[in-house]
Amino acid sequence: MRTSAQSSTGCRALTDVLQSVCDFIRYATSRFNAAGLVYAQGFDSALDEASYLVLTTLHLPHDLPPAYASAVLLAEERALLLERIRRRVDERVPVAYLTGEAWFAGMAFKVTPDVLIPRSPIAELVERGFEPWVAGRTPGRVLDLCCGSGCIGIAIAAHLADAQVDLVDLSDAALELARSNAADHGVGDRVEILKSDGLRGLGGRRYDLIVANPPYVGESEYAALPPEFAHEPRLALVSGEDGLDLPLQILAGAAAHLEEYGLLVLEVGASEQALVECLPEVPFTWVEFERGGSGVAVLDREALLAHAADFGDALAARGLAP
Repeated sequence: MRTSAQSSTGCRALTDVLQSVCDFIRYATSRFNAAGLVYAQGFDSALDEASYLVLTTLHLPHDLPPAYASAVLLAEERALLLERIRRRVDERVPVAYLTGEAWFAGMAFKVTPDVLIPRSPIAELVERGFEPWVAGRTPGRVLDLCCGSGCIGIAIAAHLADAQVDLVDLSDAALELARSNAADHGVGDRVEILKSDGLRGLGGRRYDLIVANPPYVGESEYAALPPEFAHEPRLALVSGEDGLDLPLQILAGAAAHLEEYGLLVLEVGASEQALVECLPEVPFTWVEFERGGSGVAVLDREALLAHAADFGDALAARGLAP
């Protein structure tokens, strides 16, 4: 058994041996690879995670010139990095929660364990102004439903200078974080924070574009997720036995909150096939992403209205109200 005294001695030995930025990136990469960590929350490899963790912890740019890689760190910096590396390996805490930061659509957002770590492929749609789906009609009123950190809606406000965006979530903690992120990015005057359980609390509000990244993980899928995902809020991940409870409610209610030419962009991730099988008559358009990702559907208001009965029947079959 390793005693606390031995752990302390080992930590001191490492802080003596590991000195530079490059030393810590190399060490973290080796530890992450040896531990068999899962990279599904914003990174593709151990090296990507290690580099991000080290540079962000040290408040250094991610395009750090090579000349600085040999810079010797202060003792307190080395101790902090070792603790974060230990937590990533031993506790499987995602890097975004260790640093308190994640990137989405080229923008940095504050994150905490109260919200999901931003990683939606919808970022690519934001950067493209939702073309060709909006067909040249720039959305003036936008809803980010189940907003979490607010990353999607805030990025939309930043990329579409005239858009007014509602950020909606059920979690008070998430909404406070979204409010802070909106202020950080200078769009607080064009963003409104609203608490609602799905679409239920929105009254008569109508939008040109609704973007929804709701919980869409099924119970069995959630039970099989790697330990990293246990650090994210279950409320933001799980939506019934097959992950479709809230997505179906959004499909049933979205038309009432869309303008005549409004669009719904709905992410369901790995539940795409389940949704298609549940609603075989609905003409979902599934977005193809250049940078990877899937499970994002686009439907216009006309299609939503045309298939209202299908959505209602699917909800009734599971004993759910619209």
